Amino acid sequence: MSILSYNGGAVIAMKGGNCLAVATDLRYGVELRTVTTDFPKMFEIHPHLWVGLPGLASDTQTVLEKIRFRVKMYELQENRPIQPETFAAMLSNMLYERRFGPFFIEPIVAGLNPHTQSIYLCSMDLIGNVTTPEDFVVGGTAEEQLLGMCETVWSPDMDPDQLFESVSQALVNAVDRDASAGWGAEITIIEPHQITTRRIKTRMD
Repeated sequence: MSILSYNGGAVIAMKGGNCLAVATDLRYGVELRTVTTDFPKMFEIHPHLWVGLPGLASDTQTVLEKIRFRVKMYELQENRPIQPETFAAMLSNMLYERRFGPFFIEPIVAGLNPHTQSIYLCSMDLIGNVTTPEDFVVGGTAEEQLLGMCETVWSPDMDPDQLFESVSQALVNAVDRDASAGWGAEITIIEPHQITTRRIKTRMD
């Protein structure tokens, strides 16, 4: 078993018309033993910028604290919220600094500029190599299942309700086929002037 799949997990970020969805399962496990069901892997940096950190749970928490420190230092120095592109470059550099002893996570960055309504999505490997697709990004042990489902349900210019339905269907169906992920999910819809978070049920066995 890969160290990246030791704790399990599933994360999605998907682009809509003028909105963005981020979703995570809530399972924390040790291999195939479930420990708790309230461990999200998608975290708010500020209301229009989120980062997903699927991978080894201890590294998820370590990297999150390092990220929050660096973001606070940036905002103190620049006196403005960090932009998604800048945040992704900062995170990529931080991971590459540790390339000879990497953190075992594969981050996902999702952001919406509330003024221009431009949406930024990217995923990285554990040493910070960035990929920036136009439609959706996925990560975690259910990555292959998520890719197949997202390719099926995604369409351009979805409104918030359609986007929520698409992400829900993709995540629920993907984690049904992955014993390392699931046990509920948290989905956040990000709009220029509104943030909505909902929890949904998935298989509990």
